[in-house]
Amino acid sequence: MCEDCGCHEGNEKKYFGHAHSHVHHHPHTHDHESAENESKNDAQTRVLNIEHNILAKNNHIASHNREWLTEKNVLTINLISSPGSGKTTLLQKTLKELKGKLNCSVIVGDQSTDNDAKKLKEHCENVYQIETKSSCHLTAEQVSKVLPEVVDEKTEVLFIENVGNLICPAAFDLGENFKIALLSTTEGEDKPVKYPVIFSDAKVVIMTKTDLIPHLNWDVKKCRNSIRQINPGVFVFELSAASGEGMSDWINYLRRL
Repeated sequence: MCEDCGCHEGNEKKYFGHAHSHVHHHPHTHDHESAENESKNDAQTRVLNIEHNILAKNNHIASHNREWLTEKNVLTINLISSPGSGKTTLLQKTLKELKGKLNCSVIVGDQSTDNDAKKLKEHCENVYQIETKSSCHLTAEQVSKVLPEVVDEKTEVLFIENVGNLICPAAFDLGENFKIALLSTTEGEDKPVKYPVIFSDAKVVIMTKTDLIPHLNWDVKKCRNSIRQINPGVFVFELSAASGEGMSDWINYLRRL
């Protein structure tokens, strides 16, 4: 799926067969085994170099994005979560509450469709949808290309709703001030432990869909402990965009920023 971060290798094996889970029994000479090992090491080195080059290029562009946004005094927040955790619904309610209080712009990343952008445009004029096609995350270059179009002289806060994915978006700096990780009550309480990179990098964690807790076998305390285990000092919000519970604390936090 993703040609940038390397996760396409696993998907290619999955969808095109030949994952080599079986064992081949062939006679090998020691010289042949040595040559095979050298070839594997060379291949691994090439992969590491490619990944390094990709991230280095991305980080270079991200630093320019950050400088550009800082010059315009725009606070930029990168929202990252699993698909279906409630990013778009939270942004809808957030933009509605902030209207007339803070001037916002939004960049939305999805592999396909502009469905989320259409929803957000009901509450915000400056919304831009990026379709990433086969890629599972936004890149700094994609963001850079649309910044002049989505950010105007009035913009105070830029929200970036990343592609639904807890792994790849965590590795790619977009030029944001900080990342926010969302975790819904419909996911496992141990999700932060399973996906530690984003939860350790995030300055804020938002536990969403708290209105569903009475209907789920979900342990709030266990989830809090999982978050603190990975990131002891992180700021945690517990809210429901659907019911409005906890939204006022979130909105006040943004206004203070």
